[in-house]
Amino acid sequence: MTKKQQNIFNTALELFATDGVDATSTSKIAKVAGVSEGLIFRHFTNKEGLLQAILTEGLNKAHEYFQLIQVEIDPKTRIRKALELPFNILPEEYNFWRLVYTLKWQRGSVQTEEMSDFRASLADAFDQLNYENPSAEARLVESIIDGIATEVLLKDVHPKPLLKCVLDKYKLK
Repeated sequence: MTKKQQNIFNTALELFATDGVDATSTSKIAKVAGVSEGLIFRHFTNKEGLLQAILTEGLNKAHEYFQLIQVEIDPKTRIRKALELPFNILPEEYNFWRLVYTLKWQRGSVQTEEMSDFRASLADAFDQLNYENPSAEARLVESIIDGIATEVLLKDVHPKPLLKCVLDKYKLK
């Protein structure tokens, strides 16, 4: 990406995350980025193209996080790493994750194949540990992750006591 493309990309990400996609026009992105609106269209076709570029890059990063967890052979380690995930969100990634959650809340799910694989990997871990309903446990862990991530992203804090609580729940110290 050129410097101007990266500037447009970063500006759009910040505005989409703070103001919402629907409330952010390409003219506003151009003004804040200090570029012409035509340059946005030249590089990204339209606002949806820009949004798609942001989501693609961010979901590629998310895929890396999920892969590090899914390759874990030990089921307890896999579950522990999954539960630690929202505590490992880097501050420079907050805007991307805020955008993902905003889209999830406003437009419905941002479900990806990676998320389905991640859930299946968690269910497999619970199955290996002989839980009665592994898929329900995987959904519960996914909900816990979502809830803690929401707390971190909305309040910009790391609620470490929650991590201890969920690790204790699954005996994963």
